[in-house]
Amino acid sequence: MLATIIPLISLFLIVWAFATVIRSMQAKSKIRPSAGKSLPEITEDRPSLRSIALRDQLSTKPYGKELAQSLWTRLMAAKSGTGLVHEFHKEFCGHGLIRMDDDVILADIYDGGYNVGEPIARWTNERDFVSFFARQSDFSCSGWDESEPVFFSNDDWYRNNQRLTRSAIDRFLKT
Repeated sequence: MLATIIPLISLFLIVWAFATVIRSMQAKSKIRPSAGKSLPEITEDRPSLRSIALRDQLSTKPYGKELAQSLWTRLMAAKSGTGLVHEFHKEFCGHGLIRMDDDVILADIYDGGYNVGEPIARWTNERDFVSFFARQSDFSCSGWDESEPVFFSNDDWYRNNQRLTRSAIDRFLKT
């Protein structure tokens, strides 16, 4: 009789353990809003919580005249068609500053700098360039600042996607 009861008890314990694990996994996969609160609706025109968190970490400290002056000087020393390209990979590489024959352009960069998009902005003299970049910050260059139309974008993918930053400028100045 024990030969029948022991295997049945073992089978019951195995089935019970298996059912408990399955229920636990199903409970964890369900998203439940906290008591009385509903989850926010996700829409295309609403920035993701991750992009907002990243936006809130961006520095609003202006780059200043000295950094802007150094950037202009370094760009003018670069060969025509080259400049500040801080991402080198396939497809979209973000914003870059490219020295042309007579000016500097801000443009979207593709394929590690081998393809440069249409100019977003163009500077033909040092005074205008330094004045513009001295007031910029990581926040304004990211595309979140509505008061900077050169950089501003409503596109959640385009904002803060491989944009110019103080650290990218600093790396460029050290090369």
